[in-house]
Amino acid sequence: MIRTFITSFKLKNTYRANSIIYSIKQFPIIRKILLNSLYKNRGLKIFANIVSILWEIISIFIGKIIYIAAMIFMALSWYKTNSADTFIHLFTFLTFAGGVLNTYMLNPTKDKYYAIILMNIDARKYGLSNYYYQLIKLVVGFLPFTILFGMILGVPLWVQIILPFFILAIKLIVMNYCIYDFKKTNKASNENLPTKFVWGFVGICLLLAYGLPAINITINATIFLYLCMIAILLGMYSLVKIHNFKDYRKMYKQILTESNVYMQEKNTGTQAMKDISLKQIELDKNYTSNKSGFAYFHDLFVKRHRKILTKAVKKQSVIILAIFLAIIIGIQINHEFRVKTNEILMVYLPYFVFIMYCINRSSSVTQAMFMNCDHSMLTYRIYRTPKVILGIFKERLKTLISINILPATLIGLGLALLLYLSGGTDNPLNYIILFVSIIAMSIFFSVHYLVMYYLLQPYNVNTEIKSSTYKAVQAITYFVCWYMIQIKLPIFSFGIAIIIFCIAYSLISLFLAYKYAPKTFKLRV
Repeated sequence: MIRTFITSFKLKNTYRANSIIYSIKQFPIIRKILLNSLYKNRGLKIFANIVSILWEIISIFIGKIIYIAAMIFMALSWYKTNSADTFIHLFTFLTFAGGVLNTYMLNPTKDKYYAIILMNIDARKYGLSNYYYQLIKLVVGFLPFTILFGMILGVPLWVQIILPFFILAIKLIVMNYCIYDFKKTNKASNENLPTKFVWGFVGICLLLAYGLPAINITINATIFLYLCMIAILLGMYSLVKIHNFKDYRKMYKQILTESNVYMQEKNTGTQAMKDISLKQIELDKNYTSNKSGFAYFHDLFVKRHRKILTKAVKKQSVIILAIFLAIIIGIQINHEFRVKTNEILMVYLPYFVFIMYCINRSSSVTQAMFMNCDHSMLTYRIYRTPKVILGIFKERLKTLISINILPATLIGLGLALLLYLSGGTDNPLNYIILFVSIIAMSIFFSVHYLVMYYLLQPYNVNTEIKSSTYKAVQAITYFVCWYMIQIKLPIFSFGIAIIIFCIAYSLISLFLAYKYAPKTFKLRV
C-alpha cells in the first residue's frame, strides 16, 4: 500500500507540476516568452515540482486556519455566551456538517480517474492509502490552530488536543455509512452531488450551530466529552469496516466517470452544466422586442434566459426579507439584542463588502452569457468587431446592474431600517450613506465581473476556463473581500470611502473595457 501511495503521489505531483507550467504560460506577457517545448525543460519541471510540494505543505494548514477564523472565531463576537463553550459548540456542529459534505474518498478527482481508471492501479490500495493520507493531513493541519484559538479563548487543553480527532472520527463514521449504503443499494455516493437529505442535514447543523448560542444554549466541555467518546468508539469501528471493504474498484467505477470528474472544475460549463442550462431556456416564438440593433439581440437573450438570470436573485430576495424580518422581531422583544444590533450596524459596514461579493450574480450570469451565446457567436467575425462588442457590452452592463440591484436595494433599505429601529444614529446622513454604499457595492461587482469577462475572456470553445490571469483576479477579489470582514469602521467614513472607490473603479474599468475589449474578447484555445 505504501508503494501504491508513492506512485499515486508522484502521479498527482506530475499532473500538478504540468498544470503550474500551463498556468504560468497563460499570463499575457509570459506566454510570449515561454515556448511549449519548455514542458520538457528539466529546470522548469524541477521548479514546478518544488512549487507543487510547497503548495501541498501549505495547503495542510492554510485552509484550516481560514476555516476556524472565519466560521468560528469571528462569529464569537455575535453572542453573549461563554466564548470557550461557544467555540466548542460551533466546532461540533460544523464538524457534523463538514463530515457529510467532504468525505475525501468519494471526491471524483482527476488524479483518482487517471490512476484507477486509466492506469488500472489497484483501487483498494490507492483509495485507502490516499484516504489515510488525507486524514493524517486533517489532524496535522487542525491541531496547531485548535490549540492556538483554544488557548486564546480559555478552552480546556484536553479539548484543544482532541478536537482534530473528533473531526477524524466523524469523517470515518460518515465514510463507513457511505460504504454500508453502497453495499445495500449498489449505488455509490458522489460528494460533489449532495442529495436533498444531505443539504437538509447541513442546514439543520448550521441552524443549531449559529442559532442556539443566540438563545444562550451551547455545548460545554462536559457534553462534548461524552459526544467525543461515542464518536471515537464509532470511528474506530468504522475504520475497521473501511479497511476491510473489498469492492473499491466497483465503487470507483460508478464515481469516476468523465462527467463526474470534469464536473469538479467549477465554472467551466461542462456538459452537465450545459444540459441544466438548456432546460431553463424558454424557446417561446412569441417573444419579441421593440428595441433595435444590439439592444434587440440582447433583449431577446434576456427574455429567453430569464430563469437562469433571475431565479437565484428571487430566492436571495426572499431569504433576505426573512432574515430582516427575524432580526426586526428580535430587536422588538429583546433589549440587549437591540443594543448589540445597533453597535454592529455602526461599525460593521465593511463586513457587507464580503456579503455583497457572495450574493452578487455577475460571475454566474457572465458564464451563462458565454455558455448560451458567446461560445457560438464568437466564431463569427462580425461578432468580434469593436462596434458589436461595445454595443452588446453596454446592454449587458445594464442587465447585470438591474439583476443585482433588487437584493442590494433590500439589504440597503433593511440596514437603514434596522439602524433606525435599534436606536438610530446621531448623524442622519448615516441612513443615506448606508443605503447608497450597498448600492455602490452592487454596481461595483456588476462592473467588475463584466469587465473582467471582456478583458480576460477565460473560456475556450468547450467552455473550460483557460486563463490563469482570470483565476488570479478572482482569487484576489475573494481575499480582498474576505479581509474586509476583519475591519471595523464608522458608517460615515467607510461609506463615503467605498462610494468614491466604487465610482472611480467603475469609470476606470469601463474605460479599459471600451479601449481593449475589441482586442481581448475572443475564444481561447
